[in-house]
Amino acid sequence: MNLDELPTVEFGFPGPLRDKLVAAILSGAKTSTSALLAGYVDEPLPVAGEVSAVLDSAGNRVAAIELTEVRVVRLGDVDLRHAIDEGEGFISVAEWRADHEEFWHSPEVRAELGDPGFTVDDDTPIVSQRFRLLT
Repeated sequence: MNLDELPTVEFGFPGPLRDKLVAAILSGAKTSTSALLAGYVDEPLPVAGEVSAVLDSAGNRVAAIELTEVRVVRLGDVDLRHAIDEGEGFISVAEWRADHEEFWHSPEVRAELGDPGFTVDDDTPIVSQRFRLLT
């Protein structure tokens, strides 16, 4: 499989968080991810079966992943299996949620969404994705 021929996918913003997430993908620990549905205003939702090249912080294509499941769920309905499968060491949904709320309320995410006061609650739609590492 030629990574240069694949569309790309990014996890977090370049820097320490992305480095941590990419390392978890490469180790096989990370097999799920979450995104805000609000972030897909100008692009279609991903679909199961799509194969993408994972970008590291330097913009290098370092792996290929295939989406195996894509669901839109309420933030309040994210379950423990999903939280654990994010591969970041979460041991509870509350811990997963606190970490993600901190990220989603960050100045970078709020700027990307064009909403400086953006906040999440139980009813916020989340794009829950499962994937498998191909290379």
